[in-house]
Amino acid sequence: MEESEATTKKPRSRQCCICKDRRAALKRPKNLEQICRECFYDAFEEEIHKVIVQNQLFKPGERVAVGASGGKDSTVLAYVMSELNRRHQYGLELFLLSVDEGITGYRDDSLETVKRNEIQYGLPLKIVSYKDLYGWSMDEIVKAIGLKNNCTFCGVFRRQVRELIYFVFARPVVSLIPALDRGAALLKVDKLVTGHNADDIAETVLLNILRGDIARLGRCTSITTGEDGTIPRCKPFNFENLDDIDTYAYFKKLDYFSTECIYSPNAYRGFAREFIKDLERIRPRAILDIIKSGEDFRISTTTKMPEQGTCERCGYISSQKWCKACVLLEGLNRGLPKLGIGRTRGRNGQQRDAPQTNGGMKNIGSKQCGTLDF
Repeated sequence: MEESEATTKKPRSRQCCICKDRRAALKRPKNLEQICRECFYDAFEEEIHKVIVQNQLFKPGERVAVGASGGKDSTVLAYVMSELNRRHQYGLELFLLSVDEGITGYRDDSLETVKRNEIQYGLPLKIVSYKDLYGWSMDEIVKAIGLKNNCTFCGVFRRQVRELIYFVFARPVVSLIPALDRGAALLKVDKLVTGHNADDIAETVLLNILRGDIARLGRCTSITTGEDGTIPRCKPFNFENLDDIDTYAYFKKLDYFSTECIYSPNAYRGFAREFIKDLERIRPRAILDIIKSGEDFRISTTTKMPEQGTCERCGYISSQKWCKACVLLEGLNRGLPKLGIGRTRGRNGQQRDAPQTNGGMKNIGSKQCGTLDF
């Protein structure tokens, strides 16, 4: 009788491997630890704090902009940064910075979430738009270019926004609308933090390898980038899996927007994302391993790297006379939206003739450079 009762007993729930007391609520992808909610909160936040301290990301008194899109990553980032700043007394002046690309039915809805976050976290919010900065919204760009290459415009413009918010307001720029002739004090920030996570970094490593973009491969795994520019960009989530961020947002019941961009269903990055998630299902540490591989790549000493300068038109960092944003804008404004898109080398590696702009500048397309030294 006792034996039969023993066999019918339900298996005991697994205990948290950290506190050994509460019931485990999840298994973390990066280390397969089964832990409870409370220990997960502590572990997740402590990992972010260690990244900040060990890499000396901030200094007391700095004005730090938190990139806020309304999505899970940026919402968790804003919440955690606010909590850690208070708990560990970083002494930072935090505020939310959102970019309105001008995508009807997507960004306008997500910005409503950011506006609620502004109230929930007590952080001031500043919104800058493509329409104000460049004179074009993404809806207008897609109407001109179609869905095939629209992500190129969005990606280039978004990367350049971090420089524009600091110094472009201080002076008139030929490629931008005159209304931007304002004082730099409008948005003078010391650092910009983004919610890029380990999944994003691994995808970028893979994409840079597939594209042969050795220059970007050498810096894409860095926790802080853009130090040679006006505003360094920091990534406190550099080693945090997307699944952990999703779980944190869910358990904390954070207010976020979860709809995907309507213009990116066939984005090249999406295919890399699916491939990496397939790898993670087979090998849980695959994402962190890819990042480690990216960190360990060494560029051959014989490789000629692009020489960094500044764009003659807007002053942004560029290895060409004109930066990519100015080339794309030139094409849009001249009714030639594909001017800055496509390769500039023929099949035999010869440099192909490219369209000329008003200033006599050749079309700047992405070009392969260098080799990897393993």
